[in-house]
Amino acid sequence: MKYLCLIYLDEEQMDAMPAGEMNTLNAKHLDFNDGLRGSGHFIEAEALEPARTAARIRVRQGKPSVTDGPFAEAKEVVAGFYLIEARDRDEAIQVAARIPSAPLATIEVWPTRQLVVEGRAS
Repeated sequence: MKYLCLIYLDEEQMDAMPAGEMNTLNAKHLDFNDGLRGSGHFIEAEALEPARTAARIRVRQGKPSVTDGPFAEAKEVVAGFYLIEARDRDEAIQVAARIPSAPLATIEVWPTRQLVVEGRAS
Protein backbone atom coordinates (compact mmCIF):
# COMPACT_ATOMS: atom_id res chain seq x y z
CA MET A 1 0.00 0.00 0.00
CA LYS A 2 1.16 3.54 -0.70
CA TYR A 3 1.45 6.23 1.97
CA LEU A 4 2.10 9.94 1.63
CA CYS A 5 4.30 11.36 4.37
CA LEU A 6 3.94 15.15 4.54
CA ILE A 7 6.72 17.04 6.30
CA TYR A 8 5.62 20.24 8.07
CA LEU A 9 8.40 22.60 9.13
CA ASP A 10 8.63 26.10 10.57
CA GLU A 11 9.96 28.15 7.63
CA GLU A 12 11.48 30.77 9.94
CA GLN A 13 13.39 28.04 11.75
CA MET A 14 14.59 26.62 8.43
CA ASP A 15 15.60 30.07 7.12
CA ALA A 16 17.62 30.67 10.31
CA MET A 17 19.45 27.33 10.07
CA PRO A 18 23.18 27.82 9.34
CA ALA A 19 24.20 26.69 5.85
CA GLY A 20 26.39 23.89 7.24
CA GLU A 21 23.52 22.43 9.28
CA MET A 22 21.18 22.64 6.28
CA ASN A 23 23.75 20.89 4.13
CA THR A 24 24.10 18.11 6.72
CA LEU A 25 20.32 17.69 6.97
CA ASN A 26 19.99 17.57 3.17
CA ALA A 27 22.75 14.94 2.97
CA LYS A 28 20.93 12.85 5.60
CA HIS A 29 17.78 13.01 3.46
CA LEU A 30 19.66 11.82 0.37
CA ASP A 31 21.17 8.95 2.40
CA PHE A 32 17.71 8.13 3.78
CA ASN A 33 16.34 8.05 0.22
CA ASP A 34 19.06 5.55 -0.73
CA GLY A 35 18.13 3.38 2.26
CA LEU A 36 14.45 3.45 1.31
CA ARG A 37 15.34 2.42 -2.23
CA GLY A 38 17.31 -0.51 -0.85
CA SER A 39 14.46 -1.62 1.40
CA GLY A 40 11.81 -1.26 -1.33
CA HIS A 41 9.90 1.52 0.48
CA PHE A 42 10.88 4.39 -1.83
CA ILE A 43 8.50 5.67 -4.50
CA GLU A 44 9.21 9.43 -4.58
CA ALA A 45 10.49 12.23 -2.34
CA GLU A 46 10.84 15.95 -2.91
CA ALA A 47 11.61 19.08 -0.94
CA LEU A 48 9.27 21.98 -1.66
CA GLU A 49 10.06 25.63 -2.25
CA PRO A 50 8.90 28.13 0.43
CA ALA A 51 5.16 28.72 0.87
CA ARG A 52 5.47 32.23 -0.61
CA THR A 53 6.20 30.62 -4.02
CA ALA A 54 3.09 28.43 -4.03
CA ALA A 55 -0.37 29.10 -5.43
CA ARG A 56 -3.78 27.84 -4.38
CA ILE A 57 -6.37 27.38 -7.11
CA ARG A 58 -10.10 27.10 -6.50
CA VAL A 59 -12.60 26.60 -9.27
CA ARG A 60 -16.13 27.72 -8.41
CA GLN A 61 -18.94 27.83 -10.96
CA GLY A 62 -16.36 27.16 -13.67
CA LYS A 63 -14.15 30.13 -12.77
CA PRO A 64 -10.64 29.65 -11.37
CA SER A 65 -9.43 31.84 -8.54
CA VAL A 66 -5.73 31.95 -7.63
CA THR A 67 -4.32 32.89 -4.22
CA ASP A 68 -0.59 33.33 -3.78
CA GLY A 69 1.07 31.71 -0.79
CA PRO A 70 1.50 31.61 2.08
CA PHE A 71 -2.09 30.62 2.77
CA ALA A 72 -2.45 30.44 6.53
CA GLU A 73 -1.09 32.19 9.57
CA ALA A 74 0.53 28.94 10.68
CA LYS A 75 4.20 28.67 11.53
CA GLU A 76 4.53 25.21 10.01
CA VAL A 77 4.08 24.69 6.28
CA VAL A 78 4.48 21.67 4.02
CA ALA A 79 8.20 21.62 3.28
CA GLY A 80 8.44 18.27 1.52
CA PHE A 81 7.02 14.81 1.14
CA TYR A 82 7.79 11.14 0.75
CA LEU A 83 5.56 8.75 -1.15
CA ILE A 84 6.41 5.32 0.21
CA GLU A 85 5.34 1.71 -0.10
CA ALA A 86 4.58 -0.07 3.20
CA ARG A 87 2.80 -3.25 4.29
CA ASP A 88 0.45 -1.34 6.58
CA ARG A 89 -0.05 1.85 8.58
CA ASP A 90 2.26 0.70 11.37
CA GLU A 91 5.15 0.12 8.98
CA ALA A 92 4.49 3.48 7.28
CA ILE A 93 4.65 5.21 10.67
CA GLN A 94 7.92 3.43 11.48
CA VAL A 95 9.41 4.61 8.17
CA ALA A 96 8.11 8.18 8.66
CA ALA A 97 9.63 8.35 12.16
CA ARG A 98 13.07 7.84 10.58
CA ILE A 99 12.75 10.79 8.17
CA PRO A 100 15.83 12.91 8.98
CA SER A 101 13.89 16.14 9.52
CA ALA A 102 11.37 14.44 11.85
CA PRO A 103 13.08 15.82 15.00
CA LEU A 104 12.44 19.35 13.67
CA ALA A 105 9.09 18.69 12.02
CA THR A 106 5.61 17.28 12.21
CA ILE A 107 5.07 14.34 9.87
CA GLU A 108 1.60 13.37 8.67
CA VAL A 109 1.14 9.86 7.28
CA TRP A 110 -1.75 9.48 4.83
CA PRO A 111 -2.76 6.22 3.16
CA THR A 112 -3.51 6.69 -0.52
CA ARG A 113 -6.52 5.16 -2.22
CA GLN A 114 -7.35 3.93 -5.67
CA LEU A 115 -10.11 5.71 -7.54
CA VAL A 116 -12.84 3.21 -8.29
CA VAL A 117 -14.98 3.71 -11.38
CA GLU A 118 -17.25 0.87 -12.46
CA GLY A 119 -16.13 -0.62 -15.74
CA ARG A 120 -12.76 1.13 -15.72
CA ALA A 121 -9.30 0.03 -14.57
CA SER A 122 -7.61 2.38 -12.13
